[in-house]
Amino acid sequence: MNFADLKIIAPLLKAVQRQGYTTPTPIQELAIPHVLEGRDLMGCAQTGTGKTAAFALPILQRLQQNAGRPGKRLIRALVLAPTRELAAQIGESFGSYGAFVGLKHAVIFGGVNQNPQVRALGNGIDILVATPGRLLDLMHQGHVDLRHVEIFVLDEGDRMLDMGFIPDIRRIVSALPKKRQTLLFSATVPASIRDLGRGILDQPVEVAAAKSATTVENVTQTVYFVEKPNKVALLVHLLSRPEITRVLVFTRTKHGADMVVKNLNRAAIAAEAIHGNKSQSQRERILQAFKRGKARVLVATDIASRGLDIDQVSHVVNFDLPHESESYVHRIGRTGRAGLAGTALSFCALDERSDLTAIERLIRKPLTVATDHPFPSSIPVAKAPRLVFSSNKRGSSRRMPRRGLGRFAAR
Repeated sequence: MNFADLKIIAPLLKAVQRQGYTTPTPIQELAIPHVLEGRDLMGCAQTGTGKTAAFALPILQRLQQNAGRPGKRLIRALVLAPTRELAAQIGESFGSYGAFVGLKHAVIFGGVNQNPQVRALGNGIDILVATPGRLLDLMHQGHVDLRHVEIFVLDEGDRMLDMGFIPDIRRIVSALPKKRQTLLFSATVPASIRDLGRGILDQPVEVAAAKSATTVENVTQTVYFVEKPNKVALLVHLLSRPEITRVLVFTRTKHGADMVVKNLNRAAIAAEAIHGNKSQSQRERILQAFKRGKARVLVATDIASRGLDIDQVSHVVNFDLPHESESYVHRIGRTGRAGLAGTALSFCALDERSDLTAIERLIRKPLTVATDHPFPSSIPVAKAPRLVFSSNKRGSSRRMPRRGLGRFAAR
């Protein structure tokens, strides 16, 4: 199948081809026809699956084919994103895909001066991409009119929940026309997302490019059992490998991210940190340095990294295992994108063994244990709370404890 088979109009096909895309991804193939039909939709897709084009292309097509009122442009499509980085990247996608259709878009988010954003709104736009906080601020100031919105997109719904944006989203939705098309995308679909969907979607079609909470198939996943004080030394050791070219390292805290960067720089490894204490201009400079290869390593916290769209990340390193196992899926999805192979390396200290168990339970397979590194934990690997999986007679997967693990097998 190609994009023409999805009945994408010629100006959009030209833009897609200019971006170097020829074959739609599974989420695009599943979602685009329904969005073009005007259906409400709940889409489940992991990061790196082409989700933005799955809604941007049909939105551009529908707005192009259904001409707006003559005169000043009115906001006809609204896309909400949880972070400013993701909002900026979605805006870039609308600019790239919409290069030949004559529609205008703007992106608004906090952390920067609002005046340029207000001017863009005042000049008239067709598509608005926004983070919830800044959107509400400008709505209260009278700069945003959502009464003419035809299509509303809520992207990264699960992260919106994690970041506490649901009250803001409900206030924004109350300002939208009741008659509209609504699209909700989320990497996972827990009960809380379904509850949210019931409140904003009207008889939605559900599509899923992959089962919720599954991991990227083309990512090799390895765990290193290491004592906490030796994690930095292990990271420096691993970065001596020439195949590790562009690395995204995850820590739990902002302080931890800064600490890792400081130690890597001491070892003559170019690294930068991105987290909530960085200003927007700093974040943009750091991202550009990483994308251009000036920094080989980007160290990030989960919230700061959400929505990052960076090509050709060869390795993801979980310097700290996440307490929320679903975050592991989001993290490793930053590598192995666009059909390329990727590698995820996870460091597991003694106090993180339960986090590892939760991750393996979620993804329904054990991580491969690395035993060939110079900083092995003094606690035997066999004592780790591990789970293995096998198939029963019906072919379904079930958890099986490793023999000899005693009480750890049941944890």
